Order: sequence, then C-alpha cells, then structure tokens
Amino acid sequence: MAHYYSYRAKNSRGFSLIELMIVIAIIGILSSIAIPAYLDYTIRAQVSEGMSLASGTKAGIAEFWLDTGAFPPSNASAGLVSPTSITGHYVLSVNVADTPGRIAVQYGKDANVSISTAPANVLTYSATTTEGSISWVCGGSGTTIQDKYLPTACRN
Repeated sequence: MAHYYSYRAKNSRGFSLIELMIVIAIIGILSSIAIPAYLDYTIRAQVSEGMSLASGTKAGIAEFWLDTGAFPPSNASAGLVSPTSITGHYVLSVNVADTPGRIAVQYGKDANVSISTAPANVLTYSATTTEGSISWVCGGSGTTIQDKYLPTACRN
C-alpha cells in the first residue's frame, strides 16, 4: 500500500507573522481613510433634515410675499407655527429670521457635535426675487456650519 502525501500538506504552515502584520496594516490604513469620510457623510445627512423641514417655511414665506410684496418678519406673520415647533431628530428650530427673506435652521438635539454646538449650528436660506418668482439660496451669509458638512448645492 502506497502512501501519497501532498507536498503542500507536508510543508504548509499557514501565514507567517509578517504576512498577517502586513494585512493588518493595510486594513488600518484603509479604515483611517474611510471612517472620517463616512462621518462627514452622516453629518451631511443630518443637515439634509433641516433642508426638508425648511421647505414648508419657504412655502409660507413665498405665499406671504406673493400676497403683500414684502417678506414676513416672523413665523407668525407667515402663518407658520412657532420656530421651536418645527423640529426634527437633529433640528431644534426653523425660524423666519430677522433679516427679511431669510430662514435660519438651528441644529441640536441628537445631531453630531460638529453641527449641534453654537455657534457652528445654523444653516440659512436667503430668498431672491425676480419678476414674480422667488428662489432660494442655501448657505452664505448667516450660515455657521462648515462647508464640508453642507450639501453640494449649499457650498460656497
């Protein structure tokens, strides 16, 4: 009876310590790049909640402007609930700002500390009017959130 041994089975001992350390180093390098990028992505997703909550405020302001030819000075003037009643999981308030034609979205609650701590927690929308239409620009003057956390359309 002949014994057949595989050359590989006889001399195979698995991975060496050096090979395992190289794999761990590669995983470490990749994760050091991926984790900050993912964190920025999650903060941008939190900022987008304020954008959707502001859409109702935009409609109220636009209606007021079409009726009167001026921008409302407050949420109540625009027929909206109080600023602190327009909230979400990450948004504290949506306010018709003191500057005419401006909306201020303030973040807090469960938002990431990068956008929930004053003064870096406000996103503004500014209205511009042209011949019977109104358009909105997000970001710009009054926005204190870092550009890297803003959606692409809002970045300076």
